[in-house]
Amino acid sequence: MARTLEADYLVVGAGAMGLAFTDTLVHESDATVVVVDRNDQPGGHWTTAYPFVRLHQPSAYYGVNSRGLGSDTVDQFGLNAGYYELASGAEVCAYFDAVMTQHLLPTGRVTYLPMSEYLGDGRVRTFGGEDIEVRARRVVTTRVEVVVPSMRRPSYDIADGVHVVPPNSLPRLPDPRDRYVVVGAGKTAMDSCLWLLRHGIAPERLTWIKPRESWVLDRAAIQPGRQFAKHTIGDFANQLAAVREAESLPDLFERLEDKGCLQRIDRSVEPTMYRCAILSQAELSELRRVTDVVRMGHVRAIEPDRIVLDDGVREVDGSVLYIDCSADGLGKEPVTTIFDGDHIALQTVRTCQPAFSAAVIAHVETAYPDDDARNRLCRPVPYPHVPVDWLRMMLIFNENQLQWFADPDMMAWVDAARLNALHHVTANVSERARDRIISMLTSELPAVNEKLEALLASAG
Repeated sequence: MARTLEADYLVVGAGAMGLAFTDTLVHESDATVVVVDRNDQPGGHWTTAYPFVRLHQPSAYYGVNSRGLGSDTVDQFGLNAGYYELASGAEVCAYFDAVMTQHLLPTGRVTYLPMSEYLGDGRVRTFGGEDIEVRARRVVTTRVEVVVPSMRRPSYDIADGVHVVPPNSLPRLPDPRDRYVVVGAGKTAMDSCLWLLRHGIAPERLTWIKPRESWVLDRAAIQPGRQFAKHTIGDFANQLAAVREAESLPDLFERLEDKGCLQRIDRSVEPTMYRCAILSQAELSELRRVTDVVRMGHVRAIEPDRIVLDDGVREVDGSVLYIDCSADGLGKEPVTTIFDGDHIALQTVRTCQPAFSAAVIAHVETAYPDDDARNRLCRPVPYPHVPVDWLRMMLIFNENQLQWFADPDMMAWVDAARLNALHHVTANVSERARDRIISMLTSELPAVNEKLEALLASAG
C-alpha cells in the first residue's frame, strides 16, 4: 500500500525554478511543500552540465531570493575581467545543495524526495521502488525542461569509428587531435570553442558547424554594482528608443545593434536565432578567431572523413574529434496560464530571468487572493528561439511591469528582490533617480508596447 504525504504544494523538480519558487513560498508563508526530483541532488540540469560551464549572467542575479550566490566580486583575469563573477557549474550545484540542506529542510515544512519520479496525479515512485501518494492543494511544475548534450544522443547518424563526444568529455580526453569540430550554434557551442582556444588549440584546428547565427546580449549591460548602474539604465533606454524609432523589423535590429543592445559574432551574417545568450566583448573577439565556420544547415550524418549536412558535404581529414553541442536547451513548449486551479506552471514573467520569475510567481501566490488577480500580474513571457521573439518577450514583460508599477505592494517587493536585475540598479542610485526611472518607464511603456504590436503585426 502506498505511503501518503499531506502538503500544501507538490513541487516537481529541484532545479533553479523549482527551488526559487519553494524558497520564496516557504519564507513568505507557513506552507508545507513536497519537492520531488529525479536527480540525486538539487540543481536540475546543472548536475549533468559540462564541467567548464559557468553562468553567463552575473551570479548576483541567480539562485534563490533568500541566499546570495558567490562573493559579489569583480573578476580580475580572463575573458570576464572587469565584470562581476560568473559562478561555475560546481559552485551552482554546491549552492543549491546548501539551499536545500541549510534553508529549506531546517524549516520542517519541506520534504525532499530525490531519485524519485513523478508519475502524475500525485503519485511518486522512489528509486527504491516505494510508491508514495502526495495529497497537495497545488501541483507546481516547470514548463520548460532544460536539455543539455550529455542528457541525450545526437539527432544525426554516426558511423562506426567516428568519435563524437558531449562537451562533458573534453577535459578528460587523453590525446590531442588534428582537428576539433564543434557542432551547434548556441551558448554550449560558444563555450566549447572558447574552452578549446583557452587550452591552446589554434583557431586553424577548429571547425564550427554553425547552422544559424545568433543575436547575443552584451554582458557589460547586465551588471550589478554602482559603477555599472548608468550603463545598465542607458542600455534599457536605448532599447526603448530603438523600438520607438524603428520603421520596420530589419530596421529595429539594425538600431539595436548600433546602440549596443544586441551583438553578433559574424557581422556579415543575418541572425536567425535568439536565446538570451550573453557574451563579453573579449569572448566575442575570441570567437571571431574561428574562421572555419560551416554554414550548410544541420548535420545529417557524420561518416569517416566527411560530414553530411542539409546543403551538402564537408570533407575532413586527419584525426578528428566532434563535440556535439546541438541539444535544444529550452525546448519549444508553448506558454500556458500560470495559475490554473490545482496547478501552477512555472514560466518566465521577466525576460531571460527564470529564477527571478519563479520567485515572483511564489510571492504572488502567497500575497494575492485569487487566480484572476495572480494571472493579471504574471503573464507568461515566451522563451526565445528566433529574433522576433525579442519583441514578443519585451511586449509581455512590459505589460507585467505596468501591472507591478500600478500596485504599490507588488512594486515594493519587486524593488527589494535580490534576484531582480532592476533591484541592483535602483539600489545604487538615489531615491530621486529611482523615482525618475520608474516614472519614465510608466509613461513610456504604453507607447512602446503599441509600437511593438505594430512591428509584430508586420511580421505576419
